[in-house]
Order: sequence, then C-alpha cells, then structure tokens
Amino acid sequence: MDTLFPLPEQTRLVGIARAAAGSPVLEAKRRVDYLELPTRRYITKCDSERVPFQWTINPYRGCEFGCKYCYARYTHEFMELRDGLSFETRIFAKQWDPRAFAQELRRIPRNHWIAIGTATDPYQPAERRFGVTRRMLEALARERGRRLSITTKSDLMTRDADLLRTISASNVLHAALTITTLDEELARLIEPYATRPALRIKAVETLTKAGIRAGVVASPILPLLNDGESGLDELARAAAGAGALYFGGHVVFLKPCARQVFFPFLERHYPRLAGRYRERFARSSYLRGAYPETVERRIEAVRRRYGLGRRIPDYRPEAWEGEEQRELAFGEPGRADP
Repeated sequence: MDTLFPLPEQTRLVGIARAAAGSPVLEAKRRVDYLELPTRRYITKCDSERVPFQWTINPYRGCEFGCKYCYARYTHEFMELRDGLSFETRIFAKQWDPRAFAQELRRIPRNHWIAIGTATDPYQPAERRFGVTRRMLEALARERGRRLSITTKSDLMTRDADLLRTISASNVLHAALTITTLDEELARLIEPYATRPALRIKAVETLTKAGIRAGVVASPILPLLNDGESGLDELARAAAGAGALYFGGHVVFLKPCARQVFFPFLERHYPRLAGRYRERFARSSYLRGAYPETVERRIEAVRRRYGLGRRIPDYRPEAWEGEEQRELAFGEPGRADP
C-alpha cells in the first residue's frame, strides 16, 4: 500500500512518527489523504489547569476543517509533520480495538470528566467514512455514572442523537457546538471546511429537541474580527432560540504552530490587522490584561440578556431515579469553568 514516506525515510523515525510514516493510505480526496494509525491508547490524561476535564479522547489525528487559528496543529509535529498544513491534509483514523478501549476506560475513576474532541473534531468528514467516534460512543453507551462531554463544529453530531440520548440517560453528558460567528463570509475565511454556522445552530436545536443538553461555545474570540458585542449578541440570541442551555467563549491563543498559518492568513485577508496581531503575540501565546476581561464582560452581558448559563448545569440521569444520592459523576466537577 502507499505510505506517507518511502522506506529510507522511515528508518530514521521512531515512536509515533515511525508508525505514522508507515500508515497505509485508506482513501484520498483532492486535498486530503486518510490514513490508519496504530493506536497505543485512546484516552489521554490532561493535567492542564486551564480546562475543567481530566481526560481527553480524540478519535482522529489531524482535522480537515482547516481553521486558521487552530492550536492543535502542533500534534502533527510528534509525527515529524511540521509544515502546519499537513495537520489538515493528512488525517489519521485511529485503529479501533474495543477491548483495549474498554480496558483503558476501566482504569479511569467514574467521577473524572472525559472530554471528547479537544484537539481534533470528532465529527470531521473522516467520521462519515470510518466511524471511529460512533464506535467509541457505542462503547460509552454501555457505561454508567460517567461524566462526559463532546464538542464539535459539525452538524454530523445529530446523526448520533439517539446514541447520545442513551448515554445521557445513564451518565452526565454535555454536548457543545463551537460557533465562532454567524457571519457566513467570515466563517468561511477562518474555518474554510467546517460546517456552516446556520447548520450548527440547527444542530443545537435538533439535539435539544432529542433531550440532549447542549450549549454553544463562541471560541475563539478573535480581536477585531468576531469580538464585537453585536455579533456576540446575535449568536447568543440564536443559541437561546435553539434551546442551548449555556453560552461560553474564550479569547484566542496562538501557539507558534498556529501563528505560521494564521499570520499569513491575516496578511492576505486582513492586512491592517496583521501587524497588530504580531505585536500582541510577540512575547506570549496568550493575551492578558484588560482585553480578555472586556471580552468576558461582553459574553456575560449577552448571557444574562438571553437567560443562558455560564456552563451546562449538571443533572441527575434518568437511570438513577429511585436510587440513593450518587456521587459518581458529581464527585469532582473540575477545576475551572469550560
């Protein structure tokens, strides 16, 4: 079968880089190659104080949505793919082993939060072909007392509404649609291959009508692009109308791997902003001070305006009714707001 590199190059690689280099091409499209990657583990420990969950699941490596600001591009560097663009054109589907997944799951305390879709989108187009996310959800549907969340930019999540409903009946499950803006033109520029914003709003409505607790995340907030209160107000209003329970968002952070894609994008489409971004992110990947505080006040204002929560509230799953108060999914809700 075709491989990513010819054999001489592979001999100089080790670990996951060597495995990636030897991965067979499962399918190729005009701009994307799909490959299969041997998987050592499916569930990864997360020790960051910036997020509320303790474990992460990413069914795929790489994401073809091509979001210009994506912080996760660095993950392809572990496979010695360092050009920044391979992240969105070489998509690795993780080989599925249900027994290995179940073994990993048994080692995780039930009161720990497991987040699906933290680095790559679990419902990107590869999912239609390979169904790794669906298989993971089928395994989670047999669980009880877990605390789970799943985040996507795709309306494909609605395909699994029945399965998500089953999971939410025995576990605490929160679903989130990431929608950076309702401006179709801006969305197409910054997220060129992601699902249209209007379809994501429709997906929120479909999920909530199916009894799944869902919210909207307006992330990332990009200075002078989607940070105006009028745009945030429009998005929050649409989220509330679709039945969302919460509305959140955070200011963009730009790791070096993201800057090598995002800065040239700005110079091409928003040249008046390119210099300002370069200056602000010259010393750190994160913006601090008055600006993030101003954005948080704007988000809080629109939350209050439309009766949206800061985060999806916990709930008692249907399957627990009639039982004594359980602590499984509520033992330690996390270290920070999502």
